[in-house]
Amino acid sequence: MNHWIDIAYMLSAGAFIFGIKQLSSPATARRGNILSSAGMLLAIIVTLLNKGILDFQWIVVGVVAGSVIGALAARLIAMTSMPEMVALFNGSGGLASMLVAWEAHRRSPSAEGFQNATVLISVFIGALTFTGSLIAWGKLSGKLPGRPFLFPGQKPLNLLLILGVIGVAIAFCLGGGANATFFYAILGVALLLGVLTTIPIGGADMPVIIALLNSYSGLAACATGFVLRNNVLVVTGSLVGASGIILTQIMCKAMNRSLGNVLFSGFGSASASKKQDQIEGEVKPISVEDTFILLEAARSVAVVPGYGMAVAQAQHAVHELGEILEANGAQVQYAIHPVAGRMPGHMNVLLAEANVPYEQLVEMEAINPVMETVDVCLIIGANDIVNPAAAEDPTSPIHGMPIIEAHKARTVIVMKRSMASGFAGIDNALFFRENSRMLFGDARQTLQGLVAEFKG
Repeated sequence: MNHWIDIAYMLSAGAFIFGIKQLSSPATARRGNILSSAGMLLAIIVTLLNKGILDFQWIVVGVVAGSVIGALAARLIAMTSMPEMVALFNGSGGLASMLVAWEAHRRSPSAEGFQNATVLISVFIGALTFTGSLIAWGKLSGKLPGRPFLFPGQKPLNLLLILGVIGVAIAFCLGGGANATFFYAILGVALLLGVLTTIPIGGADMPVIIALLNSYSGLAACATGFVLRNNVLVVTGSLVGASGIILTQIMCKAMNRSLGNVLFSGFGSASASKKQDQIEGEVKPISVEDTFILLEAARSVAVVPGYGMAVAQAQHAVHELGEILEANGAQVQYAIHPVAGRMPGHMNVLLAEANVPYEQLVEMEAINPVMETVDVCLIIGANDIVNPAAAEDPTSPIHGMPIIEAHKARTVIVMKRSMASGFAGIDNALFFRENSRMLFGDARQTLQGLVAEFKG
């Protein structure tokens, strides 16, 4: 029987690995999701058989309840609310790991040193992930201010708390784990650190923190696997933790910033900004009718989506306009910056929901070399990711950040509600360029107006 259980665990782990691999492409993502879910179901059934849990009606209740909640969330949550739902998913994973490890300690408070160490790691990372994800959810949903929150002595306090946790953890493990005060002290500090390490994160850094919290939830699950001595949980947690860390590094590289700078600099706050050079030029507004004339004559169009497109829920209107432009003989591409939006792949998800062909989505490295050949670059709600100051102004706070070089297109149409600055809190030099025009208004309504113009 043990051999069959081991084989089933291997099959489950294989389903996770191949499922994650298939998630890398929209063409196979649905199949990968189903495969990973099947692997998890197999792991649950095998674990129940392995542990001899025959009276598992409450587990069935949990499976049914979770399935219903998950199905309703998938159907009812708007695509524009996907980032905050992902934050809640991360927090749920951290909370589950924390509670399981907590119960394991309650049942065996005087376990061996390795067991106590894994319990503490699972509880600490799980608790930190839980409260950190709640703060991220609050920022993303607008329940909390999206700006970075800093206070004097914040970094020393965090360092002091971390050193305190290490000291208490050593004392807890050496003491055999019987000291409940040490355990609850670590739990409380972890919950507090989740808040303190997330509140300095600004809105546009959310893709990084979402990826990092996802990694944390995986590491917590991995530690819980050691607590329960469950190999498939160790494998699953390791996969999630590793992929989250890799994605975090990709996000940081896309902003040309270190992870430490993202977590502790409070980028976007008044204290973090440098004084940039004065921008010279004049903003030139344009009407929907004149924009139609430019687009109607264009043979190549690059669309740069940003968070403003998500806020306006304009992805379907974008796709409709793109289809009309293609029918008119234009080549249409969608230039995607890695950190556009509020979670990794935010723009990809929104455009996929609107059935934009994946082949038309072009990464920053691919679109920049051909941007000079683009007749019209249509920017929808993006700001800092197209700001040429990142490449041209050494005094700019975003200097050195890779951008989509929209300013090199023959004509740039910037769709925004107003001249308000982006996350970095600085003016965008692109808006003042000779080849730029500002199309003010709600993105969805403006795009629908352009569609109406084409339809006559």
